[in-house]
Amino acid sequence: MMRMGIAAVGLCAPGLPDWPTGRSWFSGSQAYDPGMAMPELRPDLLPANERRRTTAHIKLALQVAQEALDDWQDEAEDLATVFSSSDADLDIVDKILCSLNLPGRPVSPTHFHNSVHNAAAGYWSIATGSHAPSTSLSAYEASFAAGLLEAACQVNEEHRPVLLVAYDMPPPATLAPFCPVKSPFGVALVLTPEAVSSARIRMGLELIHQKDELDAMDDAGLEILRNAAPAARSLPLLALLANEVSGTVTLPGLAGQALRLELSPC
Repeated sequence: MMRMGIAAVGLCAPGLPDWPTGRSWFSGSQAYDPGMAMPELRPDLLPANERRRTTAHIKLALQVAQEALDDWQDEAEDLATVFSSSDADLDIVDKILCSLNLPGRPVSPTHFHNSVHNAAAGYWSIATGSHAPSTSLSAYEASFAAGLLEAACQVNEEHRPVLLVAYDMPPPATLAPFCPVKSPFGVALVLTPEAVSSARIRMGLELIHQKDELDAMDDAGLEILRNAAPAARSLPLLALLANEVSGTVTLPGLAGQALRLELSPC
């Protein structure tokens, strides 16, 4: 079992503009309404010119990454990153595909560079001046587990902090039948070696064959949200983090696999 610490969290979803707000919902004091509005996305770490060129998909990634970085209160230049999303920016992909049907195929250069899967990582490096290693990946509905596993491996092999950013946005109607995302959701975690003093929670992680029942949310609204986006499969983990209690959660991985996480307060 790999062991590490969690030092900071960022969160953004409908009705959940940040991690402190999320913690209050995870306490169970009130029922979550999945129909709440999505908060405005305004990551201010980007220069204004770059911010104008970004999309909602990229802004969601940067907003939760910025919250986690601010919570961590350390430098970003040497912080390795893993960006995980079930799809690229499908609004942009749709616009490009529509452009290809027009006379002259007038594809916007800005749309083109925003369509690649590592666009959010590129904007992050511009915003922070980071030259640290960055990985962008996708595993469809298992994208959160795949990103967490990749980040955990880097922490354990390289003995350095890693920022995990998992984010999903619903596609346009033309691509909706091919995409599992029904609701926006973004989460960021700063993972550290276990012995680092900044870690708030200790976590053990192992890859298992999917024999045990996967964890779900007790709150019906949060369970709807958990199933509405691959990044939201993180909710059982976030609930344990919010309540700062020891426990075990099992999250869906690739076919026939799952991640078993054991958490305990530092």
